[in-house]
Amino acid sequence: MFYYVLKYVLLGPLLRLVFRPRIEGLEHVPADGPAIVAGNHLSFSDHFLMPAILKRRITFLAKKEYFTGPGIRGRLTAAFFRSAGQIPVDRTGKEAGQAAIREGLGVLRKNELLGIYPEGTRSHDGRLYKGKVGVAVMALKAQVPVIPCAMIGTFEAQPPGKVIPNIHPVVIRFGKPLDFSRYAGMENEKAILRAITDEIMYAILTLSEQEYVDEYAAVVKAQETEAAGAVEKERRFPRMPLG
Repeated sequence: MFYYVLKYVLLGPLLRLVFRPRIEGLEHVPADGPAIVAGNHLSFSDHFLMPAILKRRITFLAKKEYFTGPGIRGRLTAAFFRSAGQIPVDRTGKEAGQAAIREGLGVLRKNELLGIYPEGTRSHDGRLYKGKVGVAVMALKAQVPVIPCAMIGTFEAQPPGKVIPNIHPVVIRFGKPLDFSRYAGMENEKAILRAITDEIMYAILTLSEQEYVDEYAAVVKAQETEAAGAVEKERRFPRMPLG
């Protein structure tokens, strides 16, 4: 019930007023039956904009940290995400990927829409990164279509670290459903999973027109953080010249 109160009374009208999203290709989202909506991930606001404009309910796999924050703010955030029907997923450890797949398949078995960000994390610089193969596993195991989606303008509206969004135009663009039934029964073939995931990411790229990076976002983030730390350390503790 709270999901629909958020969508039609509280959050949805506010998001439409602030962002004034332009929707393209909404006819590609099926009116019923299970399907995966796979999109790029540029901003925290992505979690709310897409559900606000879709006619059907969509459930996202959200990182566990949204449900475990400390203090009053953390409890309010957790209550909000649970009320909105989002599912917490632990992204650490060997079983993280399998747990996410189990949760996603549970949503699809109920003939619902599942929202997923194949990059696995928000883009920190506005570029599109290599997708993880979990989306391909779920598409094959559940035998459902994948609808590519591009969020355009949300990075400028609410970049990482920005709490209050800027007023900026947003476009939400859906592509034609991708059918992978030709690969049925091949969900354990690594090469097939990689090919399917790359096809999904290419469809998202075509819709979003982002710059593409053929590396995982989390890896690039870690490398850049490490490099920035080294530079800061050198600035604070410069090496003394020998002699």
